[in-house]
Amino acid sequence: MTATTTPDATAAVRLVVGLGNPGSRYERTRHNAGQRVVEALAARLGAGRMVDRYAGRFTEVRGPSGPLALLIPTTFMNDSGRSVGPAAGQLRAAPDQVLVVHDEVDLPFGVVRGKRGGGPGGHNGLRSLDVALGSRDYLRVRLGVGRPDPAFRGDTAAWVLAAFSEPASEVDELLGAGLAMVESVLEHGFDAAIATHHASPPGARAKARAERREAGTTTTDDGSE
Repeated sequence: MTATTTPDATAAVRLVVGLGNPGSRYERTRHNAGQRVVEALAARLGAGRMVDRYAGRFTEVRGPSGPLALLIPTTFMNDSGRSVGPAAGQLRAAPDQVLVVHDEVDLPFGVVRGKRGGGPGGHNGLRSLDVALGSRDYLRVRLGVGRPDPAFRGDTAAWVLAAFSEPASEVDELLGAGLAMVESVLEHGFDAAIATHHASPPGARAKARAERREAGTTTTDDGSE
């Protein structure tokens, strides 16, 4: 029997990337959901202060399968590859050893899904990574932020650059589900993680969300109208 680094026979993740835009202006926007998950992961792993490196915030910790690097690009989203490419190269991390956490408009709010490879689907941050890594074979944890509400005045680009309109408690659940999947990938391997952590919002929350959309009312991430 051949030894493997993870239970599902894939290479251990060497680099976890949280996509987002830099600065307080974007901190609580939908586009920064991936960044917030990796910040939470860094805290969970006791990473301490992240340092400025690879055009991003960077730290190295001990993960469940060995050395693990965490990176939050401080380029703007569309130029994320300028950060991730050099980091992956220096760490000698193959594409399937890079786990990228990002927002996903093609998933309903609250749904978290894993994906191995595939196209960027209109996500410019992923498009930048495809070029920088020379591959689409990296691993992804996709955080569902949904498409614009009927009452939202703006296009999809404006939607992801806006603050969450869902209650803060539901946003916290989304980010928590994303963190749980990332931790499961690190501990059990990617295939095992996606088999057990494909989480959908409970029926009561989904119903409440639908009712708010129909009524055209929104609540900001801090709970205000």
